[in-house]
Amino acid sequence: MIKPWVFEFLPELGSPSMEPDPHDVATLFARYLDLWVHDEALGFEGIFFSEHHFGRSYSPSPNLLIAALGPRTKRLRLGVMGVVLPYYHPARVVEEIGMLDHLTGGRLEIGTAIGVPQELARLNMTMVEARERNDEIVTVLDAALANRVVSHHGKYFSFSDLRLLPRPLQQPSPPRWTTVVSAESARRAARRRIKISTGFNLTQTIKRIFDAYREEADTAGFQATPDYFALRRRVTVAPTADQARVYAQAVAERLKSFVAEDERLSANVPDAPAPSGGFTLSEDEFITGTPKDVAQNIIEQCRAVGAGNFLTVLNWSAPFAEVAHAHELFGREAIPLLRTAP
Repeated sequence: MIKPWVFEFLPELGSPSMEPDPHDVATLFARYLDLWVHDEALGFEGIFFSEHHFGRSYSPSPNLLIAALGPRTKRLRLGVMGVVLPYYHPARVVEEIGMLDHLTGGRLEIGTAIGVPQELARLNMTMVEARERNDEIVTVLDAALANRVVSHHGKYFSFSDLRLLPRPLQQPSPPRWTTVVSAESARRAARRRIKISTGFNLTQTIKRIFDAYREEADTAGFQATPDYFALRRRVTVAPTADQARVYAQAVAERLKSFVAEDERLSANVPDAPAPSGGFTLSEDEFITGTPKDVAQNIIEQCRAVGAGNFLTVLNWSAPFAEVAHAHELFGREAIPLLRTAP
């Protein structure tokens, strides 16, 4: 079985040169909340929200989306892939985790990330500093989930004997995730027994990353089953293959400028600028076709890398009506194939 998740970007309205009507923004939030509630009936495992700042996405504080959606759903797992730790004090991160786990009735998934370079740079934060802050906060998070009282004295944060409340409903902790783009970051996650998610790269590259995790897990003395791994891809789905290709071309056009801004990426999007970076936006990142076609492609890629979870970015940044139709098609026709895949 492959567990299907929504990976939600929540695209902004307008552009840097055109500010949308606030009432249109309010309508967009309401429509997406209704869509996510409907995703539960469509059979999605859960929703991972993303965190982005300063443009392109209306998700600067995705924990608020979880708090809004939790009372309206009963089964969906809800998380962030991931909370950009360098922006926050570790005490706030820990205590929000506890609150959200209770507000969702024990359906929270914990996901963390270092952040996107161009967004961090807007706050004059280098990637070196972001990694240091991330590592320090992760250390506090590890301690806080294991102990009622926490002390920490590091480069960026220092405190003694803090009781961080409330404790999560799921004990000893909600499931924990982190995003990775290299074998070494996968090995670090395995040493902490944290699940991993990745995308962008070729399937064979991702297999090497996941294999590194499995090797480290063997050394650490636990079996990394397929449930420890999530493959994230951009899926463009439509009733016909021809219509899906039209939609996919529009996705590629929207991605051009987005990719150009991210210094980590080298691009394989037609006509897109190609900055040097840490990973490649490969052809495997794009899955296009009818629900049956995309389900088969997803199954093949998940089998190739050994992933038991698939995070789907459906019709990325398309108009809402197209996105809603894509959710319906994927839920009704692709999800049953994923859930019954050997």
